[in-house]
Amino acid sequence: MNFIFPKNYNFSFKLFGFIDYSTVIINIIYGLFIFIIINLLVSTLSMKIYLFIILFLPFFLFTALNIHRENIFIIFLYLIKYMKRQKIYFYNKL
Repeated sequence: MNFIFPKNYNFSFKLFGFIDYSTVIINIIYGLFIFIIINLLVSTLSMKIYLFIILFLPFFLFTALNIHRENIFIIFLYLIKYMKRQKIYFYNKL
């Protein structure tokens, strides 16, 4: 079967249909980092699971359910620029 996509359609590959591959890579790196830190500091398994869920789940939800389908790298750039210059505000006239 051949599907014809219109030229104005923005086609991008996604994992499970809603999460970009760049976001998946960032989540995996962050998850591994958290996993290594928790394994070094905590000895009980239940505490490791609780801490991993508490530290990873908000970040995962923030990246998976991103704002206006923007790339997560661009959102982090906006956050960094804001942290550098907090006195500059964006004014949107409605």
